[in-house]
Amino acid sequence: MTDLTKLGVKSIRDGVASGDFTAREVAEAFNTAVAEAAALNAFIVTTPDHALAAADAADKARAAGEQLGAMAGVPIGMKDLFATRGVPTTAASHILEGFVPQYESTVSQKLWNAGAGMLGKLNLDQFAMGSSNETSYFGNVASPWRKASSNAAMSPGGSSGGSSSAIAARIAPAATGTDTGGSIRQPAAFTGICGIKPTYGRCSRWGVVAFASSLDQAGPMARSVEDCAIMLGAMAGFDPKDATSLQMDVPDWEAALSSDHRGKRVGIPREYRMEGTDQAILDSWEQGKAWLKDAGATIVDVSLPHTKYALPAYYIIAPAEASSNLARYDGVRYGLRDLPSGAGLQDMYAATRAAGFGDEVKRRILIGTYVLSAGFYDAYYTQAQKVRALVARDFERAFEQCDVILAPTTPTASFPLGSLNDDPLTMYLNDVFAVPASLAGLPAMSVPAGLNPDGLPLGLQLVGKPFDEQGVLNAGLAVQERAGFVAAPERWW
Repeated sequence: MTDLTKLGVKSIRDGVASGDFTAREVAEAFNTAVAEAAALNAFIVTTPDHALAAADAADKARAAGEQLGAMAGVPIGMKDLFATRGVPTTAASHILEGFVPQYESTVSQKLWNAGAGMLGKLNLDQFAMGSSNETSYFGNVASPWRKASSNAAMSPGGSSGGSSSAIAARIAPAATGTDTGGSIRQPAAFTGICGIKPTYGRCSRWGVVAFASSLDQAGPMARSVEDCAIMLGAMAGFDPKDATSLQMDVPDWEAALSSDHRGKRVGIPREYRMEGTDQAILDSWEQGKAWLKDAGATIVDVSLPHTKYALPAYYIIAPAEASSNLARYDGVRYGLRDLPSGAGLQDMYAATRAAGFGDEVKRRILIGTYVLSAGFYDAYYTQAQKVRALVARDFERAFEQCDVILAPTTPTASFPLGSLNDDPLTMYLNDVFAVPASLAGLPAMSVPAGLNPDGLPLGLQLVGKPFDEQGVLNAGLAVQERAGFVAAPERWW
């Protein structure tokens, strides 16, 4: 039998439906792979019984001749930002250690309804704050990739680094991610997989631990564009419990996939040629243009003039919203409580938050509280919101000239764990190409484009018009077909 852990979502779903193998065989294979890959530290909690129960339900439905769901027989990883009933949900933070929700997030419930099973809860940067997966209370996630001729542990990207590492290592065929300023796309690029952030509001935020509410958006991560299309179809949809949810029909993105770009225009933003970007990244961008031209597209230059202001605006808006969202973690109702002897309420708040939050979370809370404080609100937060509006307007004008935008996903390939720990500004710059689409709420995807001279994956980013996930997926498919990326990390774990 084929090594089942090498199969993706579509292959597993179709194989189970046709009887080539059982869903239980798939679940058992991935449960074993997860157990053998503990060195990656990709999972905070494993749930092999959940995966097996969903598999048995899929096998039973097939035997009874029932209609199978879009994800039937597919075991996935769930980023530990999604509330899962009866299974610990920590956001990789000490302050939520031991918290077991009595409810299910909308996105995870939709996936279970579609037939998916859960392999476990995936590690991440604490409260999704980070670009390297080094801020988790439960330890660093390691990328399965290594530089050529080096054993240095590499970053899987962040915040969805557990998701990207697990998929790249073939211990999960797909996983959920969340993207606030690039946290699906950047780790996807670092590990040679695909990941799409849909239009803001496509996927419900209900039951997802909040970082920055006006930016957070769930999305799928997998090894192919087709698998992302299938999974996104299962995740998306209107949710009355989420006030920002889009009341729109969910298209059949999988059925409409096409790499034919005749008559399509692909925009190349001139402002994305930034100082400090690796030459290998720039070369892959040029190659991406050639691939889309080969698919029939016309390449056009576009301008996004406020790009250079997007990152500083993001690092005002996101921490401001985080400082408000994280105020709920105070030791009163759930999670960690640190109550020094003889302490009053304020002392308990301070002690609990000091012990429960990591340094990066504290840094962003401090920034956010500062920019929202009296005397600074107008100078920082209000100005940042104006920049956000200008960034969105830039994209509106660019899309008058093109159908989709092609850009790098990151300015560099993955870097060694620990190499940027003392340089938060350089760490933040990892999101420089991803943040503008997040500020504008646009669909955007990273697709693997090849390897750099060190043997590390590189990603190309496609950005689409609002609600045009299909255009993004189709452009991603055109790149995927021409890149022919089949490289996999050599097993060391």
